[in-house]
Amino acid sequence: MKIIVDAMGGDHAPKAPVLGALEANKRYGVDICLVGKMAEMLGVLKEAGIGDLPKGIELRDATEVVEMCDDPANVVRAKKDSSMVVGLKMLADGYGDAFASAGSTGALLTAATLVAKRIHGIRRAALGSLIPTAVGKALLIDCGANLECTPEYLLQFAYMGSYYMERMLGVKDPKIGLLNIGAEPSKGGELQKETYKLLEGEKTAGRLNFTGNIESRYVTSGEADIIISDGYSGNILLKCIEGMGIFFKDILKNIFYKNTKSKLGALLVKDGLSDLKAMMDYNEVGGAPLLGIMKPVYKIHGSAAPETVAAAIGGTKQYVESGIIEEIVNNIEHMKV
Repeated sequence: MKIIVDAMGGDHAPKAPVLGALEANKRYGVDICLVGKMAEMLGVLKEAGIGDLPKGIELRDATEVVEMCDDPANVVRAKKDSSMVVGLKMLADGYGDAFASAGSTGALLTAATLVAKRIHGIRRAALGSLIPTAVGKALLIDCGANLECTPEYLLQFAYMGSYYMERMLGVKDPKIGLLNIGAEPSKGGELQKETYKLLEGEKTAGRLNFTGNIESRYVTSGEADIIISDGYSGNILLKCIEGMGIFFKDILKNIFYKNTKSKLGALLVKDGLSDLKAMMDYNEVGGAPLLGIMKPVYKIHGSAAPETVAAAIGGTKQYVESGIIEEIVNNIEHMKV
C-alpha cells in the first residue's frame, strides 16, 4: 500500500509530516510518498541524520504551499503546484492508495471534491472525528467541513457514519443521535426538525438505528455511537471537548504535583491517569477521513506533531482497508431524498 502525504500541511510542516511518515513507514509497513518543497524536505532529513531514503519512502517536489489564509475555492486553480493539489492529482491518477494532509480543512475538502471527486450521489463529503465517551468512542460527523447543511446532507452523514463505525470500530448496528438543544422531536431549527423526520423514516424502514435527539451534555455519556451535526455546531462541540481535555489535564497536574503528599497519591493512581490521558488525547487517533470522497482522503490534525502524523497514517491505512467507500457506493440509493 502506498500513501501520499502532504509534507507542507500543518502547523509544524515539513518537520512533523516528514518525521511522522518515517515512523509510520516503520510501524505500519506502508510505502509513503512525501509531496512538498524538495529542499525543505531534504533539510528535515539531514537534520535528523538521514542520508539515504529508507526503503518505501520517496519524495515528490511541489513548489507551492496552501496557506491557512488561502481561499479554499481558488486553491486548485491558483496553486496548481501546491503539495496538496499535486498529491491529490497523484491519488486521482492512481499513483497511490490514499492521500493524507494536515493542511487547511476547507482547502482539502474543496480540492478533494474537485480532483479526487465525490462519490456519485453524495451531496457533500463530511469530516468524521472520533471523540471519547464513557464506554469508548463515538463518531462526530460533520465536525467542520460543511458549515451550512441540508437535511439530506445530514441523512447521508448518518449512513456514512454508520458504515464507518461498523467497519472501522466493529460496532454493530451503531446508535445514531442528532445533536440538538433538547431531546424532544420539536426541538431545534428547521434543519434539525426536518432531519429528525428523515432519520425516523430510515429507522422505521430498518436501515438506521436512530435513537433521537441528543444534547451536547450527553454526547460523552455513550448514549450514541454516532452524533450527527452540521459542521458549524459539530466543530464547536469538537473544539470544546478538546479544550476540556487540555483543561482537565492541567488541573490534575496541578493537583497531583502540588506537594510531596500529592505526588505520592499520583503514583498510586498512575495507571488510571495514563488511561485518562490516552482517552482525551487526540494524538492517539491523529485525524479523520473525509467520508464521501471517491478515493481515500484523510485529514490530519493541523497542530500534529510527528507521532500524531504517524498515528494518522495508520488510520489512513485502516480506512483504505475498511471497504467503507465501496459500501457507500453500493447503498447510495437509500441515501437520497
